[in-house]
Amino acid sequence: MSDPLDTIFQALADSTRRSILTLLLEDDMSVTDVAAGYSMSLAAISKHLRILNQAGLISQEKRGRVIWCKIEPDSLRDASVWMQGFGQFEPVELDSYEDFLRREGVITDEAR
Repeated sequence: MSDPLDTIFQALADSTRRSILTLLLEDDMSVTDVAAGYSMSLAAISKHLRILNQAGLISQEKRGRVIWCKIEPDSLRDASVWMQGFGQFEPVELDSYEDFLRREGVITDEAR
């Protein structure tokens, strides 16, 4: 089994996958809605989504016949902490990040 950070950075190495993550920041999307924004086959988009899912960057849920994709905002925490260790990156504003996670329903006030 590979290092989780390796898996995350490998997933982020592709510009299409980074673009998909940007799309999913706005809202959950079906696989076909994600694919509509790209000039590649549904199979190619599905492969990108599978890689993002395996890296833990998104989750997928089947609702009826439709597969929905959702970004997992907490999944980049370890990568962000690792990059900050080099001191070349601006520190993450943790209060803003916590507010974002609260708005996304990832954490609640009871978790404090």
